[in-house]
Amino acid sequence: MGTVKMDHSQWEGKTEGTTWMHRTLIRSFRFLNLRFVYIGMAVLVVPFYMLFSHQGYISMYHFFRRRMRFSPLKAFGYVYLNHCRFGQIILDRFAVYAGQRFDFEIENYDLFETLSRKEGGFMILSCHVGNYEIAGYVFKANEKRYNALVFSGEADTVMENRNRLLSKNNIRMIPVREDMSHLFVMNNALSDGEILSIPGDRIFGSPRFVRCELLGASAKFPLGPYAMAVSHDVPVLSIFVMKETTHQYRVLIRPLQASSADSHLSRQERSAALAQQFANEIDDVVRRYPTQWFNYYEFWNEE
Repeated sequence: MGTVKMDHSQWEGKTEGTTWMHRTLIRSFRFLNLRFVYIGMAVLVVPFYMLFSHQGYISMYHFFRRRMRFSPLKAFGYVYLNHCRFGQIILDRFAVYAGQRFDFEIENYDLFETLSRKEGGFMILSCHVGNYEIAGYVFKANEKRYNALVFSGEADTVMENRNRLLSKNNIRMIPVREDMSHLFVMNNALSDGEILSIPGDRIFGSPRFVRCELLGASAKFPLGPYAMAVSHDVPVLSIFVMKETTHQYRVLIRPLQASSADSHLSRQERSAALAQQFANEIDDVVRRYPTQWFNYYEFWNEE
């Protein structure tokens, strides 16, 4: 463990485009076939980004060469497929804003239901793999309020539609604040017996990290989510929402061990162990869905 400034300024994940473009896209999805939009995006938009967004392209090429061990030619092809898949993920969100429906096949949904009915809060760890956000537009938190930490610098249209759809499902967004006030809201949510969802791969503004083995190399994970789970002694689930076909997603729900049962370990050691468990889950999912890794910067801090 240690402390260092984790610089994610290279990739903030903000949806590009103007408000007018976003609203036009939403209106268009009320009558356009999603597959045709995918084709247009793959032919026109993706080549543009691969040419002019060179930093993201290079980091993704390194991912497929160094972590997935692909040949240069295969790595280049997968960079293109990854950009196409990421474009589809973004378009799917706008399609949901327009009222289009997607099908979800859920593994281990009983784990989520059981914790939702029990007293006490629990935590969900997500990451920038697949399309975790879209599940919030479909699933409703009936038993407990669902609190989701989100990047506060998103486009206005995206934030407006997020609020509109998520609030209907008893889901509250907690924007990341520079003054770190979001930490108080998060702690209160767990103390009040609610559900707290946090990205487990990167958190803006947090300098504390823990090193985990991921895809054969050491990477820095933010310590905060894991330390919070251990401090509150709450159950933890990892959830991945992976795109299968045009209108089909697979939701992978897996339990993580964060209880105080390992009394011989310190809080820091238990936090590190929990982080490594989550890294292991990411490893497994990314190997199954290599084109759905969406961290467009040098995640392993390699030269």
